[in-house]
This record gives sequence, C-alpha cells and structure tokens, in this order.
Amino acid sequence: MTLAELCLTMLLGFIGIQFWRIRGISEAAYQHINRYCETHQLQLLTLARKSTKLTFKYGKPDWHSEFQFEFSGNGEDRYTGDMVLVGKKVLRTHLPPYRV
Repeated sequence: MTLAELCLTMLLGFIGIQFWRIRGISEAAYQHINRYCETHQLQLLTLARKSTKLTFKYGKPDWHSEFQFEFSGNGEDRYTGDMVLVGKKVLRTHLPPYRV
C-alpha cells in the first residue's frame, strides 16, 4: 500500500464518518422538534435541513445546521419555523405567530 492509497483510504473513511455524524444530527433535530410540537400541542408536518457548514463554536470543530419545519396549530393552516443546531445541541427554535 502506497502513501497515496493510505491517504485516499483515510479520506474516504473520514467522509463516511462525517456522513453518519450529519445523519445523527438530523435525527436529533427531528426528535427535538417532535418533542417541542407535542409539548405545545402542535402538529409537525415536515422537517428539512436548510444548510450545514463547519464551525468552530465552543472551541472545537462541529457542524452548524439550520433546519426548517412546517407545523399546524389547528390542523388547517400551515406555518414555517426554523431551528439552529451546533452538533446535536439546539441553539434556537423560532416559530412565527400561529392560529390555535
């Protein structure tokens, strides 16, 4: 095995690990927003990742992810909220005013 093959193998392994890390962050976001909606008696309709970028917040490199979600307060209307995470830690969840 040459040095180039070793570097390529390590690079592919790193990309795979980061893929699973981002998937874990998405699952944590879904669990958080689902719990949030249940607590506030809202119906969660959709959840989508808006952006993901590398950040050095809190002194270590981690993923800064923004999610958009749609929810309903009365079962008829649809509203869009957003949530920001660094790693699996939720920084902010914002909902617009909605009809109950």
